[in-house]
Amino acid sequence: MSTVKIPAILANIPLFREMSPEEIERIAAGTRELHLARGDVLFQRGDPSTGFYVVIHGQVKLALTSPQGIEKVVELFGPGQSFGEAVMFMGKPYPVYAQTLTDSLTLHISKNVVLGGIDSDPAFCRKMLAGLSIRLHRLIHYVESFSLRSSAQRVIGYLLQDLEEVQQGQDIQISLPANKNVIASNLNITPETFSRILHNLSDDGLIEVKGKDVLIKDIARLRAYDE
Repeated sequence: MSTVKIPAILANIPLFREMSPEEIERIAAGTRELHLARGDVLFQRGDPSTGFYVVIHGQVKLALTSPQGIEKVVELFGPGQSFGEAVMFMGKPYPVYAQTLTDSLTLHISKNVVLGGIDSDPAFCRKMLAGLSIRLHRLIHYVESFSLRSSAQRVIGYLLQDLEEVQQGQDIQISLPANKNVIASNLNITPETFSRILHNLSDDGLIEVKGKDVLIKDIARLRAYDE
């Protein structure tokens, strides 16, 4: 028997944060669990959308492959994050593929239950729009990070993305959620550049790197750092 509390999870993702308990229960009825092994593909590029996904645990990448066989990682998703909403509403095939990087548990929320709620209740639609606005703000920030930041700033922003409230003087250890090639592709830099930046930050006494573990030693200086 599943131990996943689907309504509680749905109530905490941005898209459904404004929903009532009754609305959440209705969405939960159209939600199913997907237990996935590392390397499993949730959908291929060109597949039709039947809903969207929420990661409970594990890691999922959205990526595409060039005609030359080079993979470009578009985005990485971890616990509590959702993906696939925009394609679901557009009614178009997926422009990328989704693949797990680790053993993962995701939820699939049916397109029919979401569109049914929109058709039957204008207030439901307004709440969905509020949630999508949060995702749009995140996407704009993501695009700005590539167009306005140096390679070093992108790497530092990635290391600090969930550490806004950590104070100066506190050492903190994080674990990279994927291998360096995947992270570098997501940041639109080469693996060699990614490794060089980590090496420079380490030489400057800002971080220590041991495999996938990164110890951040001086957050204030790291935030101000640039090559």
